[in-house]
Amino acid sequence: MTCFRFSVPASVRASLRLPASKSISNRALIIHALSGGEARLHNLSDCDDTRVMLRALREETPEIDIMAAGTAMRFLTAYFSVTAGERVLTGTERMRQRPIRPLVDALRRLGADIAYAANEGFPPLRIRGGRLNGSVIELRGDVSSQYISALLMIAPMLPHGLTLRLSGTIVSRPYIDLTLHLMTEFGADVSWASEGEIVVGPKPYVCVPFTVESDWSAASYWYQVAALSDGPDIELLGLFRRSHQGDSRGAELFARLGVRTEFTETGVRLRKEGVLPERMDEDLLDIPDLAQTFVVTCALLGVPFRFTGLQSLRIKETDRLTALRTELGRLGFVIEETGGDTLCWEGIRGMVEENPVMRTYEDHRMAMAFAPACLRFPNLRIADPHVVSKSYPHFWDDWKRAGFGIMREE
Repeated sequence: MTCFRFSVPASVRASLRLPASKSISNRALIIHALSGGEARLHNLSDCDDTRVMLRALREETPEIDIMAAGTAMRFLTAYFSVTAGERVLTGTERMRQRPIRPLVDALRRLGADIAYAANEGFPPLRIRGGRLNGSVIELRGDVSSQYISALLMIAPMLPHGLTLRLSGTIVSRPYIDLTLHLMTEFGADVSWASEGEIVVGPKPYVCVPFTVESDWSAASYWYQVAALSDGPDIELLGLFRRSHQGDSRGAELFARLGVRTEFTETGVRLRKEGVLPERMDEDLLDIPDLAQTFVVTCALLGVPFRFTGLQSLRIKETDRLTALRTELGRLGFVIEETGGDTLCWEGIRGMVEENPVMRTYEDHRMAMAFAPACLRFPNLRIADPHVVSKSYPHFWDDWKRAGFGIMREE
């Protein structure tokens, strides 16, 4: 097992070019392909998930292995349902354990020809693309927003468009709004008709040039570093005040943890100011990808917390609720889970492992969220650090640019 151990700079001063947004890149690729794919996409993410998506869209092969890319599995399931040909979509062992029935059931109701190639309700999938004649789908709002986005993005290709009715609590609405914004950028006729209903007209996409902005999810780990270090001066290039990424709300939450965001012409500059709150209680339903960042940061800052809206974390690259409790436990933090969607810490501390090794569970966000813990635990190690390639391939290069030393151990 490969591990990284770190040395820490006296102060963190760096100017970093963040990776392009994976969320925007993967949506843009699907929409671009459905539009005819003639105009160019600029500044695409170079992460594993986007490379998988590009390969799947370019290669005409009967079996497509999307490895651990959950976004690609969901988006491509819908895309290939309206694209001529027969394909099998498969992935890693973990991917074959991640449920996909709600999306498959919805697509079947529209007329899609999809069969489970192994276990019912899970990948791999056998998809025969063709014309879908359905036009109305009802879906629970608390399913993965990627299911909803997958359906929305193919909707302009349906002969009668699509009316999508969402019941109950809508999870990760900013990601749905991001999808709608990108669809509109490519000429789609789409809008919220009411609080729980989205209507997409049968108006084909127009192929236009498009540039992808930098990733606010990636920025969160540098906000974490700023919160945990003394006198930081960190510039993050390519971020903008008026972003359509839901994770841009992370800047607002970090302001409560003493990190000031200064917007510049080229991005943002992070500095530390103010005092810490007595505790932090927040619903992260709309920004689940920042859950690991805030759970780890608050624990390391000694700020008790109660974070709700975390139910989708169970079906990510790993069960992130269990992984967070386990790995923070190595650092002596007694984290409680309640109701299946909440993590709490009331300041209770236990034994700290002498040389803690943070397991990453094939999850890129576990590696990046725990890396800043070396600012408080000098002997900490990150296991299988290569997993960052899923969303932020040059994370460790940027880590070194910010003054951190990296020692490789086997």
